[in-house]
Amino acid sequence: MDKYEASESRYTGSMYYNRCGRSGVLLPAISLGMWHNFGNNTPFEVSQSIARTAFDLGITHFDLANNYGPEPGAAEMFMGKLMRTDFLPHRDELFISTKAAYDMWQGPYGSWASRKHLMASLDQSLQRMNLSYVDLFYCHRYDPETPLEETLQALVDIVRSGKALYVGLSRWPLDAARTGYAYLRSHDVPCLIYQGRLNIFDQAPKKEGILADAASSGAGFIAFSPLAQGLLTDRYLNGIPADSRMARDGRFLHADMLTPERLSQIRSLNDIAAGRGESLASMALAWILHQKGVTSVLVGASSPAQLRRNLSCLSSSPFTEEELATIDRIVG
Repeated sequence: MDKYEASESRYTGSMYYNRCGRSGVLLPAISLGMWHNFGNNTPFEVSQSIARTAFDLGITHFDLANNYGPEPGAAEMFMGKLMRTDFLPHRDELFISTKAAYDMWQGPYGSWASRKHLMASLDQSLQRMNLSYVDLFYCHRYDPETPLEETLQALVDIVRSGKALYVGLSRWPLDAARTGYAYLRSHDVPCLIYQGRLNIFDQAPKKEGILADAASSGAGFIAFSPLAQGLLTDRYLNGIPADSRMARDGRFLHADMLTPERLSQIRSLNDIAAGRGESLASMALAWILHQKGVTSVLVGASSPAQLRRNLSCLSSSPFTEEELATIDRIVG
């Protein structure tokens, strides 16, 4: 049976909505991530047009974090302005998430996952976003120094305070995540979702058992960096364009990542996509949605047109066993 024929998914207009684990929440198959292009280096009108297009296309889930920008906090400030200009009348149609645990402010309490940091950060996030609550609050990374019970109890108390409806874990190692699932469930605040990096080139959550363990624990899974920061597109098929992210912004995508071996893999994957009658980006997104246990995929966008192109993955043909085997063989 095709993924979107299952009873756990619903189709409305141009969007599929998948049940998130064993919860009552349905999330769009494609969600909008605000890691890039929603900070103070992008004109408000450009970011606004992307967010409006997303909502019009059925993307109800907007994913943020306290440190998204640039500068840190800028993406949440954009969301706060957007709530005032556009979305406040539609608040109950939106599912808004934010996170804390990465470096945010100076001093001993501006990072990691102590109760002090998580609660203070969420209060700041709510103020920046002009919200009284978020739908989902994540611990953005595992803290090896803070006792797990302190972090997890803070998440429980955040839900009980009404400042978040659900909580999630992001980028936690498997053993810590298992402890988290059990603790939260025993305190009647089950983990809604796990967020991890998953794409054709980086299949660690699948290989390490994180994806399967989230499903068995009743949590959903949402993938970030689905296009490997642009490597899984046709952008770099012929080298590094002068106007590309790799050329202009070396923070997350470095030129030395485009090795001859990687370029060969990209070209081979592009050939498979062409044979399927779709772009490499569309195939890469469809591949993630094909993985059992995946609830949603976070995409970024620099324009409404790019966002619309990303949504073409929802009409991709099902993968054949031969195609999947070939993809696995290409990436090793």
